[in-house]
Order: sequence, then structure tokens, then C-alpha cells
Amino acid sequence: MSSPSHPSYMSALIIIVSLAAPLAYAAERSAPSDPSRAQSTAVDNTRVNKADKGNAQLTPQGQGKAQSDRDRAAAIRKAVVKDKSLSTYAHNVKIVVKGDSVTLRGPVRGAQEKDVVGEHARQEAGDGAKIDNRLTVKVRK
Repeated sequence: MSSPSHPSYMSALIIIVSLAAPLAYAAERSAPSDPSRAQSTAVDNTRVNKADKGNAQLTPQGQGKAQSDRDRAAAIRKAVVKDKSLSTYAHNVKIVVKGDSVTLRGPVRGAQEKDVVGEHARQEAGDGAKIDNRLTVKVRK
């Protein structure tokens, strides 16, 4: 067994510390400085999701079962997530494809984001698709 002064023990310790330090730093930076504000700063669609429950609005459970519907929804999601100019809200909108209809729902940070997400959907869904852009603009506090 190596002693604490053995070179291989010291090398292993240096590696462990060098890997753990950035993780600890990232965790510290992502933690809110005021724990009472943690709830308000998180992206939270709880109210939207509660409103969907038992509602006649189209939800992801209404997604078309056809492979083409799933492929189109995946292509739209990929285009939206790839666009790094969009907020986390926009990256997490609901995208539901059923036949030639694409429904977009959820909050975004502004009218421009709403338009950009809608444009990604239009480009990926194709010319014959009907885009139902029901995205809502969430006002920053």
C-alpha cells in the first residue's frame, strides 16, 4: 500500500482534486445566493401543466402515432434546441405533430422568440403543414 508521501498516491490525489474542483465550483455558481429565491428563478411550467390536465387543449399525449409525425416533431425539437439564441423556456416548449398540423405551446421570453420558434417549426414541418403557434410570452420579473 502506498503511503501519503508516495509519488503515485500524490498523483492520484492531484487528479481527484483537479476533477472535483470544477464540479464544486459549477455547483456553487448554479446555486442561488438567496435560497428563498430558488423557487422563483427556476423554469417552472407547473401552472401551465395543471391547466392542461383535464383540458381539451392538445398536449404531448395527443402526438400522432405515425413515424412521420414523430420524425417531424423530433426535427423541430432539434432545430429549436440547436438555436442557442433562444432561452431555456423556448427550448422546452411543447411540440405536438399530428398529420399536417403542428401545435406549439408553452412560455417563451418574448415575441421575437415566439416568432423564431414558429419559424423553425415552419421550416422543419414543410410547406403543407399548418402551424398553430400558441406560445405565450412570459414577462420577466
